[in-house]
Amino acid sequence: MTDIRADFTQARQPEAEFGDYVALLKPRVMTLVVFTALSGLLVAPGGLHWVEGLAAIIFIALGGGASGALNMWWDADIDAVMKRTVKRPIPAGKVTEGEAFAIGMTLSAISVIMLWLATNALAGALLAFTIFFYVVIYSMWLKRATPQNIVIGGAAGAFPPMIGWAAVTGNVSMEACLMFLLIFMWTPPHFWALALFMKSDYHEAKVPMLTVTHGRRATRTHILAYTVALLPVAVATGLTSIGGPVYMAAALWMSLGFLMGAWDIWKRDEAQAEADNYATEKRVFRFSLYYLFILFGALIAEKALRILPAYADFADRFNLLGVF
Repeated sequence: MTDIRADFTQARQPEAEFGDYVALLKPRVMTLVVFTALSGLLVAPGGLHWVEGLAAIIFIALGGGASGALNMWWDADIDAVMKRTVKRPIPAGKVTEGEAFAIGMTLSAISVIMLWLATNALAGALLAFTIFFYVVIYSMWLKRATPQNIVIGGAAGAFPPMIGWAAVTGNVSMEACLMFLLIFMWTPPHFWALALFMKSDYHEAKVPMLTVTHGRRATRTHILAYTVALLPVAVATGLTSIGGPVYMAAALWMSLGFLMGAWDIWKRDEAQAEADNYATEKRVFRFSLYYLFILFGALIAEKALRILPAYADFADRFNLLGVF
């Protein structure tokens, strides 16, 4: 595959505003990173002093922002070609590639070291590995090499709740692994739904997304398969010590809704999709955006409700996996 990085040229505008540097950190992606990390931190057994907890979330957020900046540095050539990314700070000429690299590396070092000092070595090491995985394994290698880029690379976005859990407990448990798997299994159908109506972008940028290498029909089948596989992970999470009736109701409702959407996507052919401008695909993509927020929000709600002894006794009956 031709490397189009050599074809990328940049004409920088005179001045960058503060918002351009914020955009470099991918704040929308960081929102999910922070929320899932906060969920892992809050539902973990024990707890941190609120100052330590706040510090942990800030440094995890900085690590997520560092990953975003380094990703934009590496993908500046691709971003300049794709319609949905052409206005990002580097292709828009607001920030140079060198500035993005320097910001990303600096924030990476600060976030890892400070999280280590604020909590423990395992949390710092997991954050360091997450940044490495997203920048090197996903951005530099998988994204341009294989249609499985999103499947394997999705692990980078799945680590935050595990990091939050480790910040409190100093270990990684089954609950932490299941929270990781929730995001890991959610990422492919979420992203492929987007790719179905953004195929031309990836084709122009020479990124081997599944829609480009195998076509939309195969992508629809993959979306359905991964959404089916997501359901037992969501249910299993509810059968651990962090689950309960509120979470289980949310997990079943959202997972079945996601599954119905994936089925609707699978049934359609390209003529139908083009006729309504991929309305179903866009609807399922929007639904998937709420999926993790609602499930992880339900986990936080379970933790809060357990201050009520009667509810705690009832919720404990859902812990069928008997981890604790």
